[in-house]
Amino acid sequence: MAGVTLIGVQKRFGKTVVIKDLDLEVKEHEFMVLVGPSGCGKTTVLRMIAGLEEVSAGTITIGDRVVNDLPPKDRDIAMVFQSYALYPHMTVRQNLEFGLKIRRAPRAEIERLVNHAAQLLGIDHLLERKPRELSGGQRQRVAVGRAIVRQPAVFLFDEPLSNLDAKQRVQMRAEIAKLQQRLQTTTIYVTHDQVEAMTMGQRVAVFKDGDLKQVGTPMELYDRPATVFVAGFIGTPPMNFVAASITDGGATLATPTFNLPVPATLRAVTNTHLGRRVVVGVRPENILDANREGRGETAAIEVEVEIAEPLGSEVIVHGRVGDDLLVAKLNPHHHPTPGETVKLLIELESLHLFDAETERRLDGAPQDRSPAAVFSGNSAV
Repeated sequence: MAGVTLIGVQKRFGKTVVIKDLDLEVKEHEFMVLVGPSGCGKTTVLRMIAGLEEVSAGTITIGDRVVNDLPPKDRDIAMVFQSYALYPHMTVRQNLEFGLKIRRAPRAEIERLVNHAAQLLGIDHLLERKPRELSGGQRQRVAVGRAIVRQPAVFLFDEPLSNLDAKQRVQMRAEIAKLQQRLQTTTIYVTHDQVEAMTMGQRVAVFKDGDLKQVGTPMELYDRPATVFVAGFIGTPPMNFVAASITDGGATLATPTFNLPVPATLRAVTNTHLGRRVVVGVRPENILDANREGRGETAAIEVEVEIAEPLGSEVIVHGRVGDDLLVAKLNPHHHPTPGETVKLLIELESLHLFDAETERRLDGAPQDRSPAAVFSGNSAV
């Protein structure tokens, strides 16, 4: 197995810079997810690692080899695409065997690898079928199996679940995660779906407009997002944001329509940023029904309900506090109606503060943007 390291990697198409000075380390045996909105450059990064796109600047290392000038076949990688890319005239067995035959592997070795992959993926009973006889989930398993038989140093997945329905996506993401844990193959997985990223990745790299915004474990991104963008991208429904200023000697977060007391956990930060314009972030799950007991300090607000979305286990309430729109996850048995005014509690110790100009997290310490910090696994860049 091998790790993957990118140092100062750029990708340009003419004068257009698509990837900007990317530093990223994927550790050996790690499951790394690259996530971000469409057009952010995550697939371009994957294609550069695979050798399908040339690197404009910087170096890519797989294991102990710089691979910038190596063709894809010599990089010891296997890639699973968004489209299944199966040969329609071949059976499942023949699709799985094809790459091994091209490499002129011994027949006994081909049989062993194909049967092993088929059993791992639960498709051993489908080996004599053609792709047209398979469901979408079964076709995706065959595509994954074709990568497994290669026994590569690195797996590359490019949005492999996009063509599946919701139930199949949930099932396949669990199966791919379990498969990686069993095989311990270094894996880089690209998706635009933050739920996939959070549930599958050991670490997650968040991209926007060709920039790597933050790298960390799923809970590090959730608990300590480095920027407003990361905070809004990670979490469902997205984090609420309210413009405010720090007043009263750092004790109050004042918005145009309501004030929030600063909890003890944030007082050191607000004391050093008096008068500054900030963005206050609060996740919907940290806004509670008034009759619930919150964690730590809370503040009561009155919200005029606009929409209530019952989901069975919870109800998502969209409401207004003055000109500010807030979304809350509430008890499913509390189902307010549009136009109703309800009293809710904000868990103050769960607030996030960001500088209004830079949109970077205020935590009382400067951000370390060095490659060493990026490689440490809990950083913004």
